[in-house]
Amino acid sequence: MKKRENNCILDLSLFNKNKKAQLAIFVVIAVVIAVAGVLIFLFYPQILPGAAPPARVENPAGILQSCLEENLTEIVEKISSQGGDLDPKHYILYKGEKLKYLCYTSQYYVPCVVQEPLIFNHVTSEIKNGISGKVTECFDEMQNFYEEEGYTYDLDADLRNIEGAMNLELLPKKVVLTLNTLLTVSKGEEPQRFEKFVILLDNNLYELLSIATSIISFEVSIGDAETTDYMNIYHDLKVEKIVQGEGSTIYILTDRNTGNKFQFASRSIALPPGYGLA
Repeated sequence: MKKRENNCILDLSLFNKNKKAQLAIFVVIAVVIAVAGVLIFLFYPQILPGAAPPARVENPAGILQSCLEENLTEIVEKISSQGGDLDPKHYILYKGEKLKYLCYTSQYYVPCVVQEPLIFNHVTSEIKNGISGKVTECFDEMQNFYEEEGYTYDLDADLRNIEGAMNLELLPKKVVLTLNTLLTVSKGEEPQRFEKFVILLDNNLYELLSIATSIISFEVSIGDAETTDYMNIYHDLKVEKIVQGEGSTIYILTDRNTGNKFQFASRSIALPPGYGLA
């Protein structure tokens, strides 16, 4: 009787071992199937004769943003540091920079006359003029990139007159450059069309120009502007007023958070040398 019980115990242990071995085999088989599935998914197009993976079109908007952003930043900063002009003609030199007069009179005791009544339009036009050459260059570089990768590239624009396809806006905290042109790119598949490219620059030139316009209105009316009033209202704004000996005033507006600035000059109700001295 005891011998039979021992045989039963022995048979049960063999059954458990066989069960574990079968389970291990099933696990190995499942892993092999999973790995095989991944390999087939990755390489199946290359296995079939004549088959190729679908071509991926590099995002042209991303290419243009990368190509233009640095140059656009430099142009905006240069124009902002010179009173809104790329090449000021009527200016005062301050620390080696040409600061354009946005309000000016050559006489004494007389209010200044606004030199750029449509300052926003003027500044946007200056930025467009400054960036147009780089836009053409970036489109040329993008065409070379696509053609080297085997793409067919067709741009519906005359790069010699690219400004006609450009639109630039100064918006709150942003400078937005829009290129309205049709680009078609293909590589053995259905052509992909891109009809508008938007380049964004984080810059609060819009706000700084608005403050400058307000200061100019005070220069016209009373020949001066109280800078502390602006800083009391706009806590992130620093406004400097530097009076020059010949009657000009330099204004420097700086965003304390970003370092963006706009500076310009004015000459209004200037007093002659020695005025008020006994």
